[in-house]
Amino acid sequence: MNSSTPSALKTVTVLATAAGLMALGVGAASAHVSVDPASTSAGGFSQLTFRVPNESATAKTTGLTVTLPTGTPFTSVSVKPMDGWTATITEADLSAPVTVEGATITKAASAVTWTADAAHQIGQHEYQTFSISVGRLPAAGITVSLPAAQNYSDGTVVNWNEPRAQGQSEPQHPVPSFVTTAAGDGHAQAAPVADTAAASATTPAETAPAPAAPDNTFGILGLGAGVLGLAAGATALIRTRAHRKD
Repeated sequence: MNSSTPSALKTVTVLATAAGLMALGVGAASAHVSVDPASTSAGGFSQLTFRVPNESATAKTTGLTVTLPTGTPFTSVSVKPMDGWTATITEADLSAPVTVEGATITKAASAVTWTADAAHQIGQHEYQTFSISVGRLPAAGITVSLPAAQNYSDGTVVNWNEPRAQGQSEPQHPVPSFVTTAAGDGHAQAAPVADTAAASATTPAETAPAPAAPDNTFGILGLGAGVLGLAAGATALIRTRAHRKD
């Protein structure tokens, strides 16, 4: 039997194990509630898409509330309609007047809440996406944090509100967030939409939304599965050659 065969088999096994761990790691990370901005350009408008997986083994996700920033408030907020879900925009008075693009505002949207009917709740091994169009984004380099509260049918509420600290491991319930970039940095910019006051209190229509960035989670998992398949094939080939040499 060829002496190189054990070494080759060991290499294939290590490769397969690494690919499997990579796939498991991606799956665990994707379980968080996260936000994907279509644009991060300062002073522009953007579609923000929240990805919400159901993490309970026994209950369904019945609602989601996203808290909007008041220190750098959005002057325009509208919600993308969803079958089976009712959306409500809540407004609040600002603690101090804020000037945005030359306009001084004293009130702004402070939260968006989605509530599902019985037939559209998010079940086990399922996820849903929720989109809003907002603007204008604050100056470049600002972290826009969007705390989210996920409601379950058993009364449990999971608050995704823990900030990430540089140099530290990710918290258990990280807050959905993104960092704004310089205007005209190449990111796609969504067209302006009707302002908050004109938005419907249930499921308002959105004007010319920018396409949401694709979710690459399943593509990465597919890549991991492909590597595992390749490793298995290589193992079979090595064993076949070893038998022939014997």
